[in-house]
Parts: sequence; structure tokens; C-alpha cells
Amino acid sequence: MKLLPVQFEGQNIRRLYDEGSQTWLFSVVDIIGVLTQQPDYQVARKYWKVLKGRLAKEGSQVVTNCYQLKLTAADGKQRPTDMASAETLLRLVQSVPSPKAEPIKQWLAKVGYQRMQEMSDPSLALDRARATWQKHGRSEKWIAQRMMGQETRNKLTDYWASHDIKKGDEYALLTNLIHEEWSGVSVAEHKGLKGLKTQNLRDHMTEAELIFTALAELSTRQIAETTEATGLPENKTAAQAGGRIAQRARRELESKTGKPVVTSENYLPPPRPQKRLESRKP
Repeated sequence: MKLLPVQFEGQNIRRLYDEGSQTWLFSVVDIIGVLTQQPDYQVARKYWKVLKGRLAKEGSQVVTNCYQLKLTAADGKQRPTDMASAETLLRLVQSVPSPKAEPIKQWLAKVGYQRMQEMSDPSLALDRARATWQKHGRSEKWIAQRMMGQETRNKLTDYWASHDIKKGDEYALLTNLIHEEWSGVSVAEHKGLKGLKTQNLRDHMTEAELIFTALAELSTRQIAETTEATGLPENKTAAQAGGRIAQRARRELESKTGKPVVTSENYLPPPRPQKRLESRKP
């Protein structure tokens, strides 16, 4: 996930895009700072700490729907920060008396509007993704494989969500573990091999890479379901086992074809040729 700050009426709000759930996540403290019209981070943080405690006692879903990720603070240091989706923050706003409540609600609704539409009608997300891939020249065969892989991924993360795996760091840790087991490289290394920076790795995988990723994640989920894996240690064991199943299949295919499954192939546009600057005589 990449930090992509945005501004509301001149005040900086830190946000991340979660590719797994295709959701924008916002810093709760930054939103509180807007609502309380308090630019001082420490004051906003203390306000949220008190409010968070009260909401927790009331059994509010707002608190349970927040989770912590490390973000860069104003002093440049990485600190755990409560993050929440636009939908969760819309409910939080109701708990803070503020003249900024309505403007921030409208802003959040606008930011999260597309995601809200897709939640009520998931086919919209699929249609949007298909149209994007078609626009970028993907074949129908590749698109079908990519969508099947995403469905497999979603079923796995649904299992994680209901078995004590926290979104964010723990999702990323397990995802990387599965990937490293089947492919022999980490997600970051695979992206580097393909020359990717902020792009989604799966959107630049070959058909074979997509198939083996799906096999690894399908195997992981079925092993986790069979063993009723709960919590990070048990799901790490399932992730390693699932990844190794795909690893063995990958090695067997490579031995038969003599070609590596993990490659540098990508769908990046070709680099533009640089214009030569002609020297001018004075």
C-alpha cells in the first residue's frame, strides 16, 4: 500500500489505497483534526483517544472497523496510526459535534462513492476492471484468468478476516509468504524484476504467473479450512504449505518446458524515445 496524502480545505489527510479490498483508507486522527478544527496533531490524537475509549465502551462498530498501520508522522517518524474506510468515517463523524461535519461527510461520500456503489452492486467493480484491462490491451483469456485469480484471492482474504488475521501488515505478511514459497522471490523482488513501482503486480503477471498464484492461494485456503487455522502462526503454516504445493507444480512445469515461470515480462508502455539535443553555436 502506498501513502497518497490528500487535502481537505488546506489540511493534510493521510490516506492509503488497499489493493486487496480496492478501498481508500484514511487516517482517523487527521479526520478528527479537521472536525475539531485543530491543526495540532497531538491535540487531535488525544481527542481521538478519549473518543475511541467512549465508543469502545458503547460497543460501536466504528472502533472495531479501524485498524493500525505505520504511517509517516509530521516529524518524519513511522508511527502506528488508526486507519478507516470512508464508510466507517461517515459513521464516526456523527459522534463529533462540529461545524465541519457536513462538509467532511460530503467530501468522504464523494471520495468513497464509487466504492459504495460497488458494494451494493459488485458487478460494477468487475465491469470497471474488465474495461480497464481491455483498454490496456489485455486479451480476453488473460482477463478471464485475472478475474478468476481475484475471486480466489477474495475467498482467501474472507477466510483470514473471519479467523483473527488483521488487515494491513498481517495480510501483507501472509501474501508475501505464499508468493515467496511458490515463486522463489518476494512480492517486492518480483515487482523489481518486472520494473514495476506503484503498479499492481498481478496486473502485470503472465498467464502462467496468474495461474500459479491462484493455485498457491487456493491451496492455502483449503489447507487453512481443513485445519481450522486461526491467528497468524497457524495461518503462516497454512500459507507455507499452500505455497509449496504451487512451487512443486512450477518446478515440474519448468523441467518439462525449460522455461522459467517467473519472468520480467510486463504490460508497461514502451519508454518514449529521448530527443537528441543538438548543440548550438553561439
